Amino acid sequence: MYTAAILTVSDRSFRGERPDEAGPLAASLLEGAGYRVIETALVPDEQPDIEAALIRLADEVRAALVVTTGGTGFSPRDVTPEATAAVCPRMVPGIPETMRAASLAVTPRAMLSRAAAGIRGGSLIVNLPGSPKAVRENLEAVLPTLEHGLRMLLGGPADCASTF
Repeated sequence: MYTAAILTVSDRSFRGERPDEAGPLAASLLEGAGYRVIETALVPDEQPDIEAALIRLADEVRAALVVTTGGTGFSPRDVTPEATAAVCPRMVPGIPETMRAASLAVTPRAMLSRAAAGIRGGSLIVNLPGSPKAVRENLEAVLPTLEHGLRMLLGGPADCASTF
């Protein structure tokens, strides 16, 4: 069983103006796939805040998988991919490419996603869009393969990850 953390990036949810629906859905989907969600967090659309949260979840909390929701669009405040790239020395472009390809079967707007994925230490960080519908579509597209990636990242069989 791998550990996971969810980071919701949303100004309105952070200010309490809108409930966070995407983060709890991502947690539910991950738990249903056998992940142990060890933390959820909420930050505003501020790159320094996103970077600090990603660093903490990877380096201190040591979640094997860190999933973000929100901040992947074209709005000037959508900076989650930039924050992810800033804290990840190694990027994993195949994950967001797969999510976009799967979403394109549902909506042509999928091509507008700027989601990123990368590796920081022993953590895989994956950006998801902010809408619950898109969280489900995108996460379900990559969930079957993430376990293999985590096994490779953490250097052994799935039970090796229990220390993370």
